[in-house]
Amino acid sequence: METIEKSIEVNAPISTVYNQWTQFEEFPRFMEGVKEVRQLDDKRLHWHAEIAGKDKQWDAEIYRQEPDQVIAWRSTSGAQNGGEVRFTSAGDGGTRVTLTMSYDPEGFIENVGDALGAVSMRVQGDLKRFKEFIEERGGATGAWRGEIRGTSVES
Repeated sequence: METIEKSIEVNAPISTVYNQWTQFEEFPRFMEGVKEVRQLDDKRLHWHAEIAGKDKQWDAEIYRQEPDQVIAWRSTSGAQNGGEVRFTSAGDGGTRVTLTMSYDPEGFIENVGDALGAVSMRVQGDLKRFKEFIEERGGATGAWRGEIRGTSVES
């Protein structure tokens, strides 16, 4: 498994930034290669993306979600990946978003791309586009303020 950690400061309050991140079906608007994210229920997501020129689909579950603090996930099928995104105060009403992601590159092309830093650059680009998306909008497109701890979901 490879691990990447990237962060960015967003000029918006934590609650706004967190609320937008909970809108998973909006991810294709700022995540390169992500074609679709379908939220199956409060905990489960279905992803469809293009990775290293290949069409990939997988399911993931959120196993930890605390409003304005953290969202953690892991894949349950398909491409093996997992991670968490943390939200912390950056002062002056801003928010630091820190994304840590682990993934298992599959095949020669993904391994070469990983060795050349392609995934790291892609993640940093996604965070930059997220920052621009939320700052230009001036607000979140929606919100889910529930909590998830393991198998427990509190809406």
